[in-house]
Amino acid sequence: MATMTQTSPAGASTQTDAPLLSVRNLKVWYELRKWGFGLAGYVKAVDNVTFDLHQGEAIAIVGESGCGKSSLMKAILGLVRPHDGQILFQGQDIFAGGRQGLRWYRSQVGYVQQDPFGALPPFMSVRRILEEPLILVGVKDREERLARIREVMEEVKLSPPEDFLNKFPHMLSGGQQQRVVIARAMIRNPKLMVADEPVSMLDASVRVEILKLLRQIQEEHNLAVIYITHDLSTVRYFSERIFVMYAGKVIEKAPTDELLWHPQHPYTLALLNAISDPDAANARKLREVPPGEPPSLVTPPPGCRFHPRCKYAIQGECDVNEPPEFEPRPQHFAACWLYDERYGQQRAALEADKPW
Repeated sequence: MATMTQTSPAGASTQTDAPLLSVRNLKVWYELRKWGFGLAGYVKAVDNVTFDLHQGEAIAIVGESGCGKSSLMKAILGLVRPHDGQILFQGQDIFAGGRQGLRWYRSQVGYVQQDPFGALPPFMSVRRILEEPLILVGVKDREERLARIREVMEEVKLSPPEDFLNKFPHMLSGGQQQRVVIARAMIRNPKLMVADEPVSMLDASVRVEILKLLRQIQEEHNLAVIYITHDLSTVRYFSERIFVMYAGKVIEKAPTDELLWHPQHPYTLALLNAISDPDAANARKLREVPPGEPPSLVTPPPGCRFHPRCKYAIQGECDVNEPPEFEPRPQHFAACWLYDERYGQQRAALEADKPW
């Protein structure tokens, strides 16, 4: 088996019980310029997000378009510098070591893009696509590179490798293209994988197959995985914990089965209601969805950011004060005023609306 080793920057923690990745009070704000000059404000795409990820753990970050999950992903990949807060990998701030430290960190992270055809250079063969990352990290021996390429192609079920090495992306199916993307993400033996909606561009027939492949790779290599998605129907195949984002904030987090069967935040309930039902008997039933659109991240509403769309909103509380994080069930956290002991009547209305 061909292996590549790289030395961690000085000061990086190697304790196995410590989180592999820690996000602390992270803010990703984009500057708005008036006529290209003066600062006119910020787009608060990610606003004060905190979580830990351990080696071998898979988490899902879920939310509708514009909730901030892609900006959070870009910051974790080191592509965007945060406005405030920290991202720690093995105990070290990923931006503190300058270009060299950031380059080492990126070698430890695999990235699976959403659109496999757009992610693969059309003028490169599969062999060249997979070989390039090895050349960049200094694997000079041609046979060693080829051995590693064959090994990772077998892992992603592109076998025999000889049937695919000289093909170009347009000669592959969508599922095969995504397997090449996964192989490229795994080629340098990363410790962390970030998967950005990895099955949303694929046919329904291959989605579960790709998710099960990712899960198998994660378990075999003890990978930490961040799975970005808008679709709660796929997370059960992949993650141990779910983080629900809305308007730049994490509003609910819990173990996967716990959150799917016992949603606590009204927005999470709305996401679950939006999942299509395969039962033909329910085809004519109109599901209740929140009115309106997500708020502007330039001028988000005061208090709870979901309150303008929430039928359970408490006037004088939800529209004024930002909710703290409550723990209504063990290891299940929700940023919602309904779980304040003063609002049991409003909470009962939410419980009554749950369809299960």
